[in-house]
Amino acid sequence: MSEHDFEPIRGLPGNLPAGERLLWQGAPDWWALAQRAFHLRSVAIYFAILIVWRGVSAAQQGASAEGAVQAALWLIPVALLALGLLAGLAALAARTSVYTITTKRVVLRVGMALPKAINIPFTIIENAALRAYSDKTGDVALTLTPPNKIAYLLLWPHARPIKLARPEPTLRAVANGAEVAAILASALQAAQASREATPVTEPSAAAPQGALAPA
Repeated sequence: MSEHDFEPIRGLPGNLPAGERLLWQGAPDWWALAQRAFHLRSVAIYFAILIVWRGVSAAQQGASAEGAVQAALWLIPVALLALGLLAGLAALAARTSVYTITTKRVVLRVGMALPKAINIPFTIIENAALRAYSDKTGDVALTLTPPNKIAYLLLWPHARPIKLARPEPTLRAVANGAEVAAILASALQAAQASREATPVTEPSAAAPQGALAPA
């Protein structure tokens, strides 16, 4: 039994209200997440350079060929441990995350140690941007209408990198990213059309653009 066994609908904090439909659910691809959010490849390259530098430095200081190799090789267990930890964290983040798109909102159920559900109604989504990758995964970032804001640390790693002043919740490393982005764009446009067709007696939140722009 896990802490999510009591969810009425996987990835959601409660049953869907009347009139709201589930359109898509998914999770990050752990390998893509490991490379892009946890920088596994960059760390591997760093250790490779460090190992070579250690061997060359030992040789320049007069060590024999065998001694230079031994001086370099002792870093390998450290590198494997670091890479293993990063890969494990990425796998855990992917396993404990569920992204949901309904006809009215996006929900991120995330958190490795302290699970939480982050509800993002379409009414506060200003824009959605897709960044597609060659492995067909993609990041779908959501720009929120001011003054709406979700803390970067609360979102990470489910946030667009570097956007610290105005964090953007992001469906990261999702398989078939273009397809997911199209589903979201269609839902945003349908929700906007529905609001425009309904008489409004009070000021409402800014309507989402619904268009997908390159990230």
